[in-house]
Amino acid sequence: MKTTASQRKIVVSADGPGIISQAGGLLLLETLRVTGLGRELSAQLERWRPVRAIHDPGKVIADLALTLALGGDCLADVAMLRAQSELFGPIASDPTVSRLIDRLAADPVRALKAIRAARATARQRAWALAGNAAPGAGGELIALDIDATIVIAHSDKDQAAPTWKKTFGFHPMTVFADHGAGGGGEPLALLLRPGNAGSNTAADHITATRLAMAQLPKQRRRQVLIRTDSGGGTREFLSWLTRPGRRLSYSIGFALTEEAQTAILALPAHAWTPAYDAEGQVRPGAWVAELTGLVQLEGWPKGMRLIVRKERPHPGAQLRFTDIDGHRFTCFVTNTKRGQLADLELRHRRRARCEDRIRAAKDTGLRNLPLHDFTQNQIWCEIVALACELIAWMQMLALHETPARRYEPKRLRLRLFAVAARLVRGGRRLRLRITASWPWAGQLITAITRLQVLPAPT
Repeated sequence: MKTTASQRKIVVSADGPGIISQAGGLLLLETLRVTGLGRELSAQLERWRPVRAIHDPGKVIADLALTLALGGDCLADVAMLRAQSELFGPIASDPTVSRLIDRLAADPVRALKAIRAARATARQRAWALAGNAAPGAGGELIALDIDATIVIAHSDKDQAAPTWKKTFGFHPMTVFADHGAGGGGEPLALLLRPGNAGSNTAADHITATRLAMAQLPKQRRRQVLIRTDSGGGTREFLSWLTRPGRRLSYSIGFALTEEAQTAILALPAHAWTPAYDAEGQVRPGAWVAELTGLVQLEGWPKGMRLIVRKERPHPGAQLRFTDIDGHRFTCFVTNTKRGQLADLELRHRRRARCEDRIRAAKDTGLRNLPLHDFTQNQIWCEIVALACELIAWMQMLALHETPARRYEPKRLRLRLFAVAARLVRGGRRLRLRITASWPWAGQLITAITRLQVLPAPT
């Protein structure tokens, strides 16, 4: 069939004045202002500013974070901001940016400490501004989800190595603060490791947890729930978590041993209670029970409870050798003394939201580490964390009453960040005029207005 519709020829020219193609980036600029992150970065990175330098190192790092939040994935993508200086201000040249990364990477301990200090101060400010929308505002536990992920390297980079998945690259350890079902999450630690680093290395779990705890406001550090998969189920890590005075709750995956399998077979039918689905409703074909007291746990922390989940595999699933009687079993341990078993098991299973946070981070610069030296890529990971935090704080402060708080970076860019607008000057003011036909123009304007009425730190 031939179409009878005609399409007019479109003539293209590059002479449109005052056009801004990333107008929604104003959301991130306002987030930088109200949280004080830009100011903190400038103060912390002042020692790396050369004499008579024009560009502030803190501003350069903030610009790189904005670039990643808007969809960039390498240092050169900062040109996207440089082309729109009316909105984003003066942007350093590519050589200036590269030289700054080199200077920071030459002193990685101090540089990482400085950037992390700026992040922690800004986080405290962001959570204070968010009020009840902030994690742990109602006194509930703040879940810190620890997980490792593979970052593939397509060239020979410093400390890149074969991974356990038969790929080549890096194996960073991540820690995300979960904002709950109504929100996303924010990275508290992105610990870069060689590709051959183990998934159950206790020392790395401890280091990542220390970094994450240091990022939390001091008044919230007693409201922490550490969640990991079975990679964190080691005696050394659990013993560290339960040291006197630490007061941390945990919910950690546990290996299914032969002794645990024997105990499961000995459980009477009445010991099993129905498990819950993601909505907190009874899930057919799934049950939970407690194995504490039926398995020898000598040498493990006192007060540790061992809980097991049993479920029927979905049709077509391939059973494992650890599956018993046609059911699939998974175990986890916790030191929480109260609550129904089904509630504790559902709380542990929600750790899977960490996979969504990792996917969002990979969509914000973590998918590829663009630099060669390991220390340079450590700085890059901190910039990735800054970009993810800018997005999370913006959603928490400006989109907390809308479904947009759960948007992942790709949807935010398509609907809010990448909208085009015209920058108009008049009456000693700048006006950003968004096209009236844009479906999410009202949502964008409301979010920007919410941020603009918030005061900057003094």
